[in-house]
Amino acid sequence: MTRTYHNQPRFQLRLVDQKDVVLGPGKADLLDRIDACGSITAASRELGMSYKKAWQLIDTMNRHFPSPLIATAAGGSEGGGAQVTPLGRKVLDHYRALQRMLAPGASDDVDALLKLLKDSESSNN
Repeated sequence: MTRTYHNQPRFQLRLVDQKDVVLGPGKADLLDRIDACGSITAASRELGMSYKKAWQLIDTMNRHFPSPLIATAAGGSEGGGAQVTPLGRKVLDHYRALQRMLAPGASDDVDALLKLLKDSESSNN
């Protein structure tokens, strides 16, 4: 995944298991795009990543849950495709809810911690 730099401090939520980032902002975006496009190829194109990279991310997610988050159908006369499974939807919904909880303004603790960071930055200048 491409590293993203932000002008304002913020939290980035990642679920880590063993040595793998099982779910993070990029993987959640990939799940969203697959859900919208019905295709790994189209989703990866929209996100500016290679098809191979998208498959690697999907494989990591699928290996860490009891059943796949993405189901695929092989191409052919009927055409292929991909869809987010019910478990994938549930995982994504919980992840997005946690992201909302960590957004600035979402809780006093988030705001207090961000304020402490900003206060320390201004005292260092």
